[in-house]
Amino acid sequence: MNHLELLTFARGSALNWALAISVAGIVLRLFEIFGLGRKPDLSKPRSNSPGSGWRTMFTRSLPPEGMLKRDPVTYIGGYVFHLGLVVVIFFFAQHIEFFHSTFGLVWPSLPTALVDASAVAAVVALGVLLAHRLNNPVKRLLSGFGDYLAWVVTLLPLLTGYLAFHHMLVEYTLMLSLHIFSVELLLVLLPFTKLFHSFSVFISRWYNGDIFGRKGTAS
Repeated sequence: MNHLELLTFARGSALNWALAISVAGIVLRLFEIFGLGRKPDLSKPRSNSPGSGWRTMFTRSLPPEGMLKRDPVTYIGGYVFHLGLVVVIFFFAQHIEFFHSTFGLVWPSLPTALVDASAVAAVVALGVLLAHRLNNPVKRLLSGFGDYLAWVVTLLPLLTGYLAFHHMLVEYTLMLSLHIFSVELLLVLLPFTKLFHSFSVFISRWYNGDIFGRKGTAS
């Protein structure tokens, strides 16, 4: 199989299977979460704050008071990585074209230079966060295989995409194929690893905010 055939396979059958597995896995995990049910709260609500769940989704995205100063690497690195990743995925012109051709959705792109810088910032932030995890005794002790697997499969699409865009390391068609395969690997593993937090984090924040709001306490 030459590089062009490999790219055709990556863009075709491999992508279709990866998307199918990812969607099926996400639906299954969400079914498991919502299938757990929620015991009826028979107590009288102490607060009439129907928006507490949505408010918590926002406030939990901000660092708790004093934590930014106590652990700046985790918070600043986390923000840089996540913002950079969002910019690369959703505002790179070629990615928008993919969303348009696959889902029929389209929106304006950002300048290529800004997306390129965001990719570099996200990769650097991932490296800094990994070094911080390895050098922090507590975080190193709490880290398991799943944490490092999530780090690797998140890094690979960013790194291979950057190398493909700049025609670096290997021939462009081969690197583009590797980039697509790395994205497909991420899609397949997303529902079954800690990467699923990209979905569950908002559900849990809303749930906690709604529960605490009903109890009349801050969340």
